[in-house]
Amino acid sequence: MTTTPPAPPKNRTLTQPATVRKAKSPLATYGPPILVALGIIAVWYFVSYVVLDAQRRFLLPPPHELFTQAFFKGDVISDIMVALGRTAIVALVGLAIAIVIGVLWAIAMSQARWVERSLFPYAVILQCIPILALVPLIGFWFGFDYPARIIVCVLISLFPMVSNTLFGLQSVDKGQRELFQLQKASRWTVLTKLEMPAALPAIFAGMRISAGLSVIGAIVGDYFFRRGEPGLGSLISNYQSRVQSAELFAAIIVACLFGVLIFALFGWIGKRVVGRWYDFSAN
Repeated sequence: MTTTPPAPPKNRTLTQPATVRKAKSPLATYGPPILVALGIIAVWYFVSYVVLDAQRRFLLPPPHELFTQAFFKGDVISDIMVALGRTAIVALVGLAIAIVIGVLWAIAMSQARWVERSLFPYAVILQCIPILALVPLIGFWFGFDYPARIIVCVLISLFPMVSNTLFGLQSVDKGQRELFQLQKASRWTVLTKLEMPAALPAIFAGMRISAGLSVIGAIVGDYFFRRGEPGLGSLISNYQSRVQSAELFAAIIVACLFGVLIFALFGWIGKRVVGRWYDFSAN
């Protein structure tokens, strides 16, 4: 005689346990970079006071001298902040132009293979050209003020926008693309309803990379084009020629912090725009 197992109660539903992602504690998030920063400061002090003798300590002044001789001196920090504002204008304008050109360039290449084969090699060539060799020519052609600096900024920050946008447009799921083809959707519909939304994570990743490069381009252009209103590049050049090491390091640190701020800003915008269906924390 065989027995059958009792049936489960009718009012009980079988559900799969939901996977819950544990939120990271602030210590786990900010602890490692703070420890690395403390290690860098410790090595900095070691090099300043142990490796270098007193006569050569000006080459790498200890970290506290950056505050006593630069950040806490009204005239120095005022000059740095004014120069930062001018550099920020060039970097943001150049980044905006690079985003527009890069997205349009990638869209054009995504629409036909022959367009991609014709244009993408020149994007690679543009990335490989040493920008320092082009800077004098850009100055001769466009002058030495804001337009030339913006052009240098665009040239440096353009390629990540082109490559990332093209990668995002071409990475659309094959099944979704075939579904649009079955519905006989036009190219414009496929681009606006399928390809562009799917490419947004890659586009914002390109923006984050180009944002940091745009700051570098603005400083490089200002470093060589020393006419007009000086930015951080001109200020760094002046501090270098006068061997003002503390002021020089302070200007470099401010430029780095500005680049990190722009990078984080576009990461935050990316999370707000596409974070609902794409996990940026995985990158």
